[in-house]
Amino acid sequence: MDDKTFFFYDLETSGLNPRDDRIMQFAGQRTNLDLEPIGEPVNILVKMTSEVLPSPYAIMVTKITPQETLREGISEAEFCKYVTEEIFIPNTIAVGYNTVRFDDEFMRATLWRNFYDPYEWEWKDGRSRWDILDVVRLTRALRPEGINWPVTEDGKATNRLELITKLNGVSHEHAHDALSDVYATIAVAKLIKEKQPKLYDFLFKMREKNAVKKLVNLDDKQPFVYASGRYPSEFNKTTVAFPLTSSRNGNILVFDLRYNLDKLLGGSSDAEAGGRAGGTPVEPSGEMGENARSGPAPSGPARSFYPIVKELCFNKCPAVAPLSVLDSGDGWSKIGLTKETTEKNLKILLSHPDFAETMREENENRPEFPPALEPEAALYDGFLNDPDRAKVAKVRTTEPARLADFHPEFTDERLPELLLHYKGRNYPNTLSESETIKYEEYRQARLERQTPKFLKELEQIYDKDEFIGEELKLYYESLF
Repeated sequence: MDDKTFFFYDLETSGLNPRDDRIMQFAGQRTNLDLEPIGEPVNILVKMTSEVLPSPYAIMVTKITPQETLREGISEAEFCKYVTEEIFIPNTIAVGYNTVRFDDEFMRATLWRNFYDPYEWEWKDGRSRWDILDVVRLTRALRPEGINWPVTEDGKATNRLELITKLNGVSHEHAHDALSDVYATIAVAKLIKEKQPKLYDFLFKMREKNAVKKLVNLDDKQPFVYASGRYPSEFNKTTVAFPLTSSRNGNILVFDLRYNLDKLLGGSSDAEAGGRAGGTPVEPSGEMGENARSGPAPSGPARSFYPIVKELCFNKCPAVAPLSVLDSGDGWSKIGLTKETTEKNLKILLSHPDFAETMREENENRPEFPPALEPEAALYDGFLNDPDRAKVAKVRTTEPARLADFHPEFTDERLPELLLHYKGRNYPNTLSESETIKYEEYRQARLERQTPKFLKELEQIYDKDEFIGEELKLYYESLF
């Protein structure tokens, strides 16, 4: 297809950690750039693999049992072949609601452990990605007119998808069903495109990292507007930030100009005028909190300054805009700031040049990811060299019947064990007797690590949904 298209997609998973948990449902709908549907929707289940215990909490939400995936789903290997060949085709823009930080991570992990390139599906051959949740955040903060915005029972702003759709008359009958969430996301995108077309078009262009780098960079440091799930909801998760220093992987650290650095370094709990009442740094919270899914807090600067100092990743479609967007109407007051406050706090920040270097060093010295216990969780431990990349491609294209005699000489130490597990999960009949013993030892050890948490959650949900509880109990027993 020569024209760019959106593919809106959503996952339901066995838990919240892409390193440990698995995709159970994949749903999506292709549209043109005017958000009109192209073709039929996609809605498939993926078989749970026998080395994974699902989170009973997650199953309570999705109502998808492991047994259902085994009856009606396809294998992970089949799933990866399908999405890479039929879904994320050239010129596809993968988009969803918090997909950049949640669903996309699950896609990468799944592709990696099934010997597919974990990155090409989101950048090669004209592909790209976008995230409607960050569009929602910045729209609510800067251009909320024409849209009804939900709040929680205690009056706090929330951007949960099912609440936005309900308030704006959008049908969303089965929240936390992947296909229903896809339709709801498309409807919310249409709502913003209709009510605030200029902002929508601007953020669509800013999904490209090179566009972000023109606005936010260390060569010509300028304050900018930034919406992030890590910022407090009382200011619609939006602030004025300033490029501080370099970070890992070509990214940068930015400073929240809502805060007076002199007072922070002096231990004061008072934010500058226009800031929050009691300006102590906010402890990390789940990026997905307002969308009912949370993940681990990211690595980064010392907690004493997080997220006042946080990482901005150019390739994660950050919701950023030039400072001039605040000059129309009551833009500054909408985010609880004044131009005078940010100018004063910027001057103070620049008077501490050593602060940026301290933050850079602390950030670089913190482990980016916890140590991997298995090769499936070691995706980010390094890129493959070219010879290994060719052998990895050979693995996924080799007929299952020939895998038993396929023993490539990998350079990367992660790959031999990963291949054993790949065959054990997808094609157990290809394992030799010694390989079967090794795989079964791995599988049992992994299940035993997961068991205490699983049983604790199972006990807590059993009385709330006896059917789900009983199904999970039976599934657990079957694995052992």
